Amino acid sequence: MPAHRGFVWLVGLVGLLLPGIWADIPVNCTYNEVAGKWTLYEGSRIHNGSIDCSSIVTVARKLRVDLRYPDIAVDEYGNHGHWTMIYNEGFEVTVNQRTFFAFFYFTKDDVGNVTSHCDRTFPSWSHDVTLRHWACFYGRKQTPVMPKMHQDPFHDMSWGEEVLTRESMQQLVDSINTAQTSWTAKVYENFVGKTRSEMLKISGGKRSWLPHKISPARPSSRLQAAASTLPPAFDWRNVDGVNFVSPVRDQGMCGSCYAFSAMGMLEARLRVQTNNTLQVQLSPQDVVSCSKLSQGCEGGFPFLVAGKYGKEFGTVEESCNPYKGRDGPCTGRTCLKHYTASYSYVGGYYGACNEELMKMELLRGGPFSVSFEVTSDFQHYNGGIYHHTGLGDFNPLEAVNHAVLLVGYGVDHTTGEKFWIVKNSWGTGWGEDGFFRIRRGTDEVAIESCGVHVTPIP
Repeated sequence: MPAHRGFVWLVGLVGLLLPGIWADIPVNCTYNEVAGKWTLYEGSRIHNGSIDCSSIVTVARKLRVDLRYPDIAVDEYGNHGHWTMIYNEGFEVTVNQRTFFAFFYFTKDDVGNVTSHCDRTFPSWSHDVTLRHWACFYGRKQTPVMPKMHQDPFHDMSWGEEVLTRESMQQLVDSINTAQTSWTAKVYENFVGKTRSEMLKISGGKRSWLPHKISPARPSSRLQAAASTLPPAFDWRNVDGVNFVSPVRDQGMCGSCYAFSAMGMLEARLRVQTNNTLQVQLSPQDVVSCSKLSQGCEGGFPFLVAGKYGKEFGTVEESCNPYKGRDGPCTGRTCLKHYTASYSYVGGYYGACNEELMKMELLRGGPFSVSFEVTSDFQHYNGGIYHHTGLGDFNPLEAVNHAVLLVGYGVDHTTGEKFWIVKNSWGTGWGEDGFFRIRRGTDEVAIESCGVHVTPIP
């Protein structure tokens, strides 16, 4: 089949699927399935960022690119660039001054069976590194990968209607406080009477669910030596008496933690870059309502929000689009926008993160977004150095990823236990005035497996 005819067929199919694609990405692809040689089929480059990639039908050019280990992209002309997985959902490739981003292709039937095709993508957009000359493209791997099927864990949400009672919460809290002394738990009144589905939202939402966990990258001896010279403790809330961290906010029962983490990172880094003179409050609601790269109150990922959305479309201030804690129409995009100059995973690509790199990035650039696996015991955290106790009610899902903001690190002077200091988005009445401490150096509940940092433009 000629390339352009194949593109017509694929776009025709994706036109039927697009509402579901933007709403839910249950695809599950691994690094090994994606790495290798691809052909990118691209349309005309005469468009801007408002381009609708469900309507392009003609391929104007092809580009062959080799996605090599660990993050090297080499095109057919010998130009070297870089690439990364976007979690398990897609990839971003930048080579020869042009960026290509796409979600991997999947199909889903009426009973929740999802088939992932990790050797092809849905149509998506490309642009040059100056954000000009936008186009639509799709990609196909030159060596086919066997499709794989899994069950969408959110197809049957009947379990989510169960209401959590005060009695069941108190039993869990008592068990946590009896089992260990590193941290304390309590029952939060605003969680009593919530359903499992509602608690899923504040823990990341189903859009943030990842069916597999990545482990921190092993640090080299040179990296370990460099990290050993860093101070034993650091906290951006108090740098010689100055606080560079914006106030704690409350996401409510909307799965918007990713937006609060992303906006909190941009706010803090703008403060750092301007010696605390530019203190803006950015709008998580703008992300919830306007970003096509996330799923509103059902979740999303900071890399796609603070990074890609922030660079390509900009973020607006809170006064322009105040937080409502629910999905809604996109408004306020004519307001002043704050843009991201660059963005990356800590370590340069998805899967490169570790404790040493996190400490170095924290001191170099400021607070940044991290994600971890929330379990039911964490929701009752009251203070201390958190670690997962293994206690809690049965959860039919693997843990979702909750996005938060890393602001510091330290060591307990009594026990010698190392910890991270993290800003949450559950209000100042939760945890340690809205913050929590968590074990450091052990990848506790995946806290050291995926960091995202950006450079905002003041």
